[in-house]
Amino acid sequence: MENFIASRRRFVSNPIAEVHKLANNLVGSGKKVFRLDTGDPAVYFKTPKYMIDAYKEALDSGETNYSKAEGSEELVSAVARRYKRLYGISLSNDDIIITAGLSEAFLFLNNALINRGDAGILFRPYYPPYHTYLKLCEGIEISGRYDESSGWQIDIDNLKSRIRNNKRRIKYMLVTNPNNPTGTVLSRNALKELVEVANDNEIFLVSDEIYDEITFGNAKFTSLGELAKGMPHMIWNGASKNFDATGFRIGFMIIPEDDKRSIALKSALSDFALARLSVNTPAEHAIAIGMNNVAAHNKAVRFMAKQMADRVKYANKLINESQYMESVEPNGAFYIFPKVDLKSLNFKTDNDFVMSLLKSKLVQTRSGSAFGSPGHFRIVSLAPKEILGYAINKINAFCKERAAK
Repeated sequence: MENFIASRRRFVSNPIAEVHKLANNLVGSGKKVFRLDTGDPAVYFKTPKYMIDAYKEALDSGETNYSKAEGSEELVSAVARRYKRLYGISLSNDDIIITAGLSEAFLFLNNALINRGDAGILFRPYYPPYHTYLKLCEGIEISGRYDESSGWQIDIDNLKSRIRNNKRRIKYMLVTNPNNPTGTVLSRNALKELVEVANDNEIFLVSDEIYDEITFGNAKFTSLGELAKGMPHMIWNGASKNFDATGFRIGFMIIPEDDKRSIALKSALSDFALARLSVNTPAEHAIAIGMNNVAAHNKAVRFMAKQMADRVKYANKLINESQYMESVEPNGAFYIFPKVDLKSLNFKTDNDFVMSLLKSKLVQTRSGSAFGSPGHFRIVSLAPKEILGYAINKINAFCKERAAK
């Protein structure tokens, strides 16, 4: 058995596995756990009926064969029309590759670009699989950061310093907008500065925009493609959040430029797509219908975003009423990322805080360390307000009890 499992296995160990195991054990013993840990909107907002009907239609009409490896022409064309309609970005079908959710996009990008010792720039806090897939390809993380004091905007000076002092070959820089786990929408000026830094240093720029239609307050979303015209870049998006279809597993990669690096990357990504044959054909049809049915989609996503905004604002207010937690108010997605006063609560780590909270109050959250930002924890604000209110009041009570010890 020695060395039977490859050493890369250690990079996919789940930092929250212990929390999930405890939560499942508590549920198995008859306890009710309030799960504020998973960003799955389809649990709380039913996938729109017209998309369910489109999926059934695909099955009934026999669309169960392999589609084109890079994605069905129907869906690829729908994606191109969406970006033209929303952001004025002109795309050819060859600029778009459909993936089995964005997780496959992470896998494709790193396998296409990263050799042992190559670097990728990730901004902390980040979505954990970004780090996982980079490490699986034996890449090195260069950590940029979102600055909490500026409302989780990009710390450009820190970024320039990290690039200036770096000795490795940087293959890409990955930004998330709106952000998971902070719920922040990046300003247009911040994105302009990021584009300038990437351009000046010849770094391929990638933007994960899977929450682009879930914004609220005074937030104005800007797609990277509006600002990075003429320079190598990639946009990620998909069906999971905006179209409330997490289980359909449909994502897409957009590489809109025709410079040498972009052309080479498109070719490599197409090869990876061909190696796995195709994605879910009926789901492609359903998502294409969803994108093309603009009126029905707009009605569904606006309702969902309005509900999410109301829940996030309510939950964030309760959090900031605690003397032991504080949070920047989100303006996109459905996450809140509070900073917690671990010292006053007699905890060494945020992981200890999250585990103890679950044991004591049956409220499940995720530690900030899992997102590269110790001293925080993440709350998913998808549940109805009465559940959020109950759970956050439990968290506040837990903090008071710990501080009194």
